[in-house]
Amino acid sequence: MPRPAQPWLVRVTHWANLVLFTIMAGSGLRILVAYPLLGPRGEPYEWYPLQGARPPAALTVGGWLAGARHWHFAFAWLFVANALVYAAYLFASGEWRRRLFLPRRDARNAWGTLLHDLRLREEAPAPVGLYNGMQRLAYTGVLATAPLLVLSGLAMYKPVQLPRLTALLGGYDAARAIHLLALAALALFTAVHVIQVLLHPRTLADMTVGRDERPEERA
Repeated sequence: MPRPAQPWLVRVTHWANLVLFTIMAGSGLRILVAYPLLGPRGEPYEWYPLQGARPPAALTVGGWLAGARHWHFAFAWLFVANALVYAAYLFASGEWRRRLFLPRRDARNAWGTLLHDLRLREEAPAPVGLYNGMQRLAYTGVLATAPLLVLSGLAMYKPVQLPRLTALLGGYDAARAIHLLALAALALFTAVHVIQVLLHPRTLADMTVGRDERPEERA
């Protein structure tokens, strides 16, 4: 019996994550507007590349600092809950085998896909199952970045109650820099993801209404 290429729980958590991440990113940027510098006043924070950069107001949510904090912390718990539901399903159902990057299976395919995308190879390697190696690598990278985003957020939210976590991340300012850089990485992934969807619109239908998996996708 054919199974859906995108199970219903994956589709629900995917679209929920889109809404939650958008609100979290917008409110986080509004918080950043209040003070976009890291480190002690008057001293440079050298390794952080976005020092002093203020995001455009159109990308922010919350209106002002306190309002943005309310939005950010309220939706953070929903973001974490949605991620936990997805992760639990991913491993309980065995979906991780189709979606996560496994070096022995996917490394050569990922390299060939990259060469094709850079126009250095004429033909793209055939995907192994539902995704090609580069898709699995990017997908796994996102799943690895998300916990870092949450942990650095907790270190900023409760630095007194969670001193060991804050210290592990290098202190409050380092946790803030990690949080913002993780956000930038996920935003970049999202932008590339949207472009890829526009280039392959069938995937939008797959993630919205689902479809039966084709035989070659089970390989």
